[in-house]
Amino acid sequence: MEQKFGKNSIDIEALREFCEREGKEVTYRKGDQLEREGDPARWFGFVTEGCFKYVTYGISDDREHITWFSFEGEFVTDYPNCLDGRPAQTTIKAMMPSRMLRVSGEQLVDFFRQDAEKMELRSICAEHVLRQRNQCYIDLHRATARERYELLLQRCPGIVEFLDLQDIASFLNVHPNTVSKIRRDITFGGK
Repeated sequence: MEQKFGKNSIDIEALREFCEREGKEVTYRKGDQLEREGDPARWFGFVTEGCFKYVTYGISDDREHITWFSFEGEFVTDYPNCLDGRPAQTTIKAMMPSRMLRVSGEQLVDFFRQDAEKMELRSICAEHVLRQRNQCYIDLHRATARERYELLLQRCPGIVEFLDLQDIASFLNVHPNTVSKIRRDITFGGK
């Protein structure tokens, strides 16, 4: 499957095939939730169309803060919380009309328990999520806003055509005016 937005760094073939074989195709309208922060996490899905954002809300201001995206050809889940129904740490929302092949966390656990090779895949998924989150955290501290914007574009070519300026700004942890300035500088050759 061609990835419209993102580039995966792990081999996901076995999990994709599992979702195709055992999953239910589910359609989401823009704004529909897969998971809600604080509720038991339940789902693991392979995105076949569209994209999802992971959001959390400010402690004192209730503002939406985007922490991650899942795009076509990627998985969308609150991993590993979906495996045992722990509270979701983020709300996961469709950013546009989207579809996925969805299985429950319980189905995924049963899949992992089939043999040692699948159990190793469980570990690989956990390590992948940890690496992604760690990289995002490190980039927040060592990269400028422009560098974080450019890293996002490397991971997700074409993303700016589909996301609101506010969503990109939230993910980069900057004001929307900063993203506008970065875009202007890139377009007109500024530093």
